[in-house]
Amino acid sequence: MVDDSGTFPTAGVLGRAFRSGELSPVAVTRELLERIDRLNPALGAVHRLCPERAMAEAAAAERAFSAGEARSPLQGVPYLVKDLFDVAGLPTTAGTRLLEDNVAEADSTAVARLAAAGMVLLGKTVTVQFAYGGAGVNHDHGTPRNPWRQDHYLPGGSSSGSAVAVAAGLAPLALGSDTGGSVRIPASLCGITGLKTTVGRISRAGVYPLSWSLDSVGPLARSVEDAARVYQLLAGADPGDETTLGRPAGDVLAGLEDGLDGLKIGIPENVFWEEVDAEVAEAVLASADVLRSLGARVERMAFPAADGARLLNPRGLVIAAEAYAVNRRFMDDHYDELDPVVATRMIQGKGVAAADYIENLLQWQALRVEAMKQMAGVDALICPSTMIPATPLADCDCDLDRYVERNLAYLRNTSIGNVLNLCGLSVPCGFTAAGLPIGAMICGSPFAEATVLRIGHAYQRATDWHQRVPPLDWAAGVQSS
Repeated sequence: MVDDSGTFPTAGVLGRAFRSGELSPVAVTRELLERIDRLNPALGAVHRLCPERAMAEAAAAERAFSAGEARSPLQGVPYLVKDLFDVAGLPTTAGTRLLEDNVAEADSTAVARLAAAGMVLLGKTVTVQFAYGGAGVNHDHGTPRNPWRQDHYLPGGSSSGSAVAVAAGLAPLALGSDTGGSVRIPASLCGITGLKTTVGRISRAGVYPLSWSLDSVGPLARSVEDAARVYQLLAGADPGDETTLGRPAGDVLAGLEDGLDGLKIGIPENVFWEEVDAEVAEAVLASADVLRSLGARVERMAFPAADGARLLNPRGLVIAAEAYAVNRRFMDDHYDELDPVVATRMIQGKGVAAADYIENLLQWQALRVEAMKQMAGVDALICPSTMIPATPLADCDCDLDRYVERNLAYLRNTSIGNVLNLCGLSVPCGFTAAGLPIGAMICGSPFAEATVLRIGHAYQRATDWHQRVPPLDWAAGVQSS
């Protein structure tokens, strides 16, 4: 769905058009379902549609508008969810055929909240098996294709299908989850906006877990404004997820337009920049210059906690142990049926000693305190979302050692924020000479989503990288392999 300017309309634009009567939720939903049918065979982003539910929710939104009943600014807006989120009547497969019979009895809290806001669920997107990977590879359901290249390039993971779908205009919004970078990596590689929220901000109830210590829910969108609006609908306490209890949701929209005057943003001089692709570094530093021109005080700073986070995450010890615990029945009884790029790494969690696991968590807690001391003088940090842009699938998937190397390269910068419990926002900030998107990551202290969204929104008002649309003529009519 492309508007007169040649770009995909944002969720905010659609919401306003629905309220004014300029557009019909039913017509837009039908158009997007048809677009998915036409382009998804080539892109491989959407795993399962729920057209009956989508059309019913769109019709309900249309009736509500006719009756003058407003639920939210995103009423009638279609969206997709990563196939970790429970949707009543649909299987939650977590990227594996072994869970095709895992039919949910009720919606996850996130889906239920968007339904209550009058939004329209189109279906579910492909994810890395058990959401355990940053490159985006899935040998079971297929690896989604980065829409910026006709050749098969990596989409990033594990919210791979969600990012590809939004970038390709299959939906204006999608939900993902982020444990080590699974929202921000695919957002960066696919040229869209992705918000990693602080654990405890948005309920994970009804979301298939990877690591209960690190899992978070966040939106993938065409703009920061859209991400903020979805966050506003999702955030808040839920008895189904005890990490959310006792914390006010906060209002990220109230200060979204406040600009950058008075804010101080740090460029951390450490691991974030080691071995970073030259074009990526240049684009991210240019985005820092834009923030400076908008009134922010942007300075280089030491941030040794980032190096500590990398050292205290050996082989993803905590994630591997928790992921193995969640998926033990598959690892023990169906190991040979699992995707090898996931199984060979997750099985390492079986050998993690309880003392080592607990010690690692305690060390994280101490390091998080140090990180907050080091960030006390700044409102946010800015650095590359990923070390490198998207690369060909064949280059990553030629053997297991190469996959592990590439996967770790994509996870390196983002996973630091998960260990330190930072919130983070990836925004498009340029393209390589080969036409591949580059993402800048804005990191904030725990529960500082309002600040990172404010910074990202100011940046997007001054630039147009997020409005770029991938050329998709090649995708029409292509049959899936």
